Amino acid sequence: MRYWLMKSEPDEFGIEDLQQRKDQTEGWDGVRNYQARNFMRDDMSKGDLAFFYHSNTKVPGVAGIMRISRAGYPDDTAFDPKDAHYDPKSDPQKPRWYRVDVTFERELARLVSLAEIKDHADELGDFPLVRKGNRLSVMPVDKQHWDFILAMENEPGE
Repeated sequence: MRYWLMKSEPDEFGIEDLQQRKDQTEGWDGVRNYQARNFMRDDMSKGDLAFFYHSNTKVPGVAGIMRISRAGYPDDTAFDPKDAHYDPKSDPQKPRWYRVDVTFERELARLVSLAEIKDHADELGDFPLVRKGNRLSVMPVDKQHWDFILAMENEPGE
């Protein structure tokens, strides 16, 4: 099993939205970065776990956990001219963009904020989220970093 962090803006799609979907499952679509796409297309497997990270909000941070319930497959929003994620260069015969399905596992007891995570940058070492200039919306998480952040859930927040 591998571990991931996947970012979404809660005003667009937050952990509460995932909870309200049929079977608490949704396709993670609209990713338009090649490295993030490659992670979803090539590396994510059914059963992997991911942090649901709320980004571009007053207090960004890890809000919950979801499970990858379907491995990478073509993101059909890229083929729909009416969709905000439409890409005229993407072809159904040779798709450019991929997505995975995610299923809600649980909300964290409290949001573990980016500020708190950055306060532990020394302990987290090469964790991509605290690396300067890293803006990927999908990134791998080492097991030790996963466990460290989960332990923070039970500490008093900011």
